[in-house]
Amino acid sequence: MTNDFLAVAALFWSAFLAATILPGASEVLLAVTLIERTADPWLLIGVATLGNTLGSLVNWMLGRFLIGFKDRRWFPVPSDRIDRFSKTFNRYGSWSLLFAWAPIGGDALTVVAGIARVGVIPFLVLVGVGKLFRYLVVAAGALSWPWI
Repeated sequence: MTNDFLAVAALFWSAFLAATILPGASEVLLAVTLIERTADPWLLIGVATLGNTLGSLVNWMLGRFLIGFKDRRWFPVPSDRIDRFSKTFNRYGSWSLLFAWAPIGGDALTVVAGIARVGVIPFLVLVGVGKLFRYLVVAAGALSWPWI
């Protein structure tokens, strides 16, 4: 395997994990791979967007399929907090998923979308568009620095 392939694979997994509750630094890794010209910039942006969107899909599935256990003692989020998040999400609607890229609240937004039973296709489209926009901004910033 080439180093370029490994860098692209690392970018995918970093973006995937960054969308879940696990830590990831996909923006930094995207900037580095762009600066080092690891691969075509559009490929790197696409890989980061795909990985991050699929990571958000994991959150959606957790919300969609694990909410039935919310009254169990071991469930990590209290029912009143779930209700409050759901009311806020319902007030702003599915279009709020365009902001699922936000560092604070973005992951919770994707979980609540699963709880609210947002359809998987609209979910993927809205989340994917928002995340693509974020990575385009990161790429524009990284590629505009004078040392490139």
